[in-house]
Amino acid sequence: MTQLASALTLKSTVRGAALMVAACSAYAAVNVATQWAGTRTGIPSVIIAFWQYVIALVFTLPLLVREGAGALGTGHFGLHVIRVALAAAGVQVWILALTHVPIWQVVALSMTSPFFVIMCARLFLREEVTPTRLTTTFIGFIGALIIVAPWSDSFTVYSLLPILAAALWAGYSVMTKYLTRFEKPAGISTYMLVLLTPINATLWLVSGIGLPAISAPTIEVWSIVTVIGAFTALAQYFQTAAYAVADAVYLQPFDDLRLPINVIFAWIVYATTPSVNFWPGAGLIICASVYLMRRDSGTSPRIVD
Repeated sequence: MTQLASALTLKSTVRGAALMVAACSAYAAVNVATQWAGTRTGIPSVIIAFWQYVIALVFTLPLLVREGAGALGTGHFGLHVIRVALAAAGVQVWILALTHVPIWQVVALSMTSPFFVIMCARLFLREEVTPTRLTTTFIGFIGALIIVAPWSDSFTVYSLLPILAAALWAGYSVMTKYLTRFEKPAGISTYMLVLLTPINATLWLVSGIGLPAISAPTIEVWSIVTVIGAFTALAQYFQTAAYAVADAVYLQPFDDLRLPINVIFAWIVYATTPSVNFWPGAGLIICASVYLMRRDSGTSPRIVD
């Protein structure tokens, strides 16, 4: 490998890792702001979800202007529909799980997503699954388990629901990576937001919550909903851009950082002190992510025949 090729590979792997960490941070901001909206302003969740993606779409439009109308060109509209359907189904299964399973158990089991991503990336994207990538992903998963301590309670049949949600979201991630081979991140993000809007509108209508629920919105309400939408747009774009420059398998340990980042953000905003399990678990996740980035930065992404 020439020095130029090595430099380009280093740049793509570091950039991919940085974009995924940025996406995790943006998603954490969305979670904290959403909790604030639900607990402090009383906005119903279906209304939050609707405006979240409508506002996110508005914030995405400048990216389309910058990249031109060609960013929306697609020969894979059916794949966009499947991708959004996987994401929407994952959300519904996740919410159902939360009504039957302790939240710490749901979060722990959702961390099985990297294993589904590795399997799908190998089968459908033909990406290489090296021992280093597999090991660091497993270490990151162990770190997540330490943080949420799932062994402290018994499992029920409903415990399978978070695993199903993880599998659906893994399919969404792999589909995103596949689409980046043909289309620009801005276009992929926009299709996601456009197609989710009617789904969320339908859920709002069938919920029976009418417009009077927000007939007199305050500045606080619109401010928090705008923040949620803005960070949703950033998270979607950063995640798609990460998949555009790096392998889906390589990015999984960095995606595990969303757990400690969420804890830190909640700590800052709500003054909730992390449990003693947080520090060793976060340490494992961070060490695995940094080691993988350093280990893979000198190798080019490979497609396995």
